[in-house]
Amino acid sequence: MKRIRLTVAYDGTNYCGWQIQPGRPTIEAALNRALTDLFHEPVTVIGASRTDSGVHARGNVAIFDTGSRIPADKVCFAVNQRLPEDIRVLDSAEVPGDWHPRRANAVKTYEYRIANRKIPLPQERLYAYWCHQPLDIERMREAAQYLIGEHDFKSFCTPRTQAEETVRTIYDISLSRNEDVITLRISGSGFLYNMVRIIVGTFLRVGSGHLSSEQMEKILEARDRQAAAETAPARGLILVDIQYEETLSAWLSRENRHWRYAILQTHIIEEKTAYFLIDRCEDAELDGVLRRRIHHAFQNGATQVYVADLEGARLWSGNIYGSYRLEMCIQDEVWESLTEEERRMVREHWVNSCAETRWFRAVLKL
Repeated sequence: MKRIRLTVAYDGTNYCGWQIQPGRPTIEAALNRALTDLFHEPVTVIGASRTDSGVHARGNVAIFDTGSRIPADKVCFAVNQRLPEDIRVLDSAEVPGDWHPRRANAVKTYEYRIANRKIPLPQERLYAYWCHQPLDIERMREAAQYLIGEHDFKSFCTPRTQAEETVRTIYDISLSRNEDVITLRISGSGFLYNMVRIIVGTFLRVGSGHLSSEQMEKILEARDRQAAAETAPARGLILVDIQYEETLSAWLSRENRHWRYAILQTHIIEEKTAYFLIDRCEDAELDGVLRRRIHHAFQNGATQVYVADLEGARLWSGNIYGSYRLEMCIQDEVWESLTEEERRMVREHWVNSCAETRWFRAVLKL
C-alpha cells in the first residue's frame, strides 16, 4: 500500500461543501467516485480542510491509500478525466504512510472577495460578496491588527462547532483594493467552523462605520459568538493553499495579553524531547495552554515534554492535562541537557532563570 497526496481545486457553487452528506453532492464524494473508478478498488479520501457549502478552493489537500501500481505523479492526469469540470486535481505525489493532512503543522491561507460598488456585476455573483455601502479599508486594516497572533477565537466560531479547542494562531491579515473589489487575505495555523466568514462579516461592520476598529479587541475578548457580526456568505471565500512545515522551528513562541510561552523543539527529532517554558499565564488559562501545547509537542514527535512554570509554583507531580501526566524530575539534569546556546537564549528571553525553576516531565498517562 502507498499513500498519495492530492492538491485539489474546485468551484464550490454546485456542492454542499467538502464532507460527504447522504443524497447531496459534495467534493469528497466526487473524488471518491472518480478514484474508485480509476483504481478499481474502494477509495476514501481524507481532506485537510472540510470547506463549507459554496466555498471554493485552489489548493485544498487530500490523501488516500492504494495498492495500485499507477505512478503517484500520474494520478492527477488520470483522475481528472473522470471528474466533473468544476473539480480538478492539480498535483499528486506519494507521501509517507503515516503522513496526515490534518495532523501535520501547516499554514492555511484563505481569500475573501468583496465587490464594493453600487450595482453588482453578474459575472461576480458566484465569486464575490456584493456590498453597496462604501467601505473604509483603512479602518478594516486597523481592526485586523487585533486578531494577529494566538488567541481564543470563540467569538468568531459558530456555536455548532465540534472543535474541542477554539484557540488558533493567525499569522497575517492583509486587505487590498483593486478598483471596486476588496480582497481580504488571511493566513493561520487553522480555522474554526465559519471563522473566516464571521471575521469578514465583522470587518464589513467596521468598514461601513457601524463598529469602530478598537471594538474588534472587545469582540475577541468577549469569547461570545453574539458579540461578533453576522456570517458573510460563502461564495466570496476561497481556500488559496495549505503550506506544510518541512522542518520544526527551533523555538515556538506565542504571546498575548493572557499568556506568554516558548517551546524548544530542537531536541524532538533525535531525543524525542521538548522543553516548554511558561513565562506568564493567567491562572484561568493555564490548564488550556498546558493541555494544548503538550499535546502539540507529542504530535510533533516528542515522547516527553519538560515543563517549567517561570511565574510561580503552580505545577505539581500527578497533575493531569488532557492525556498527559506530570512527574517530578531532577532539576539539574534538565538544565544540563540544554546546550550552552540554548541556555543563553533562555536567559536572554525570559525574566526568571531556568536553573532556579522547578521542572516537571509530562508523559502520556496510562
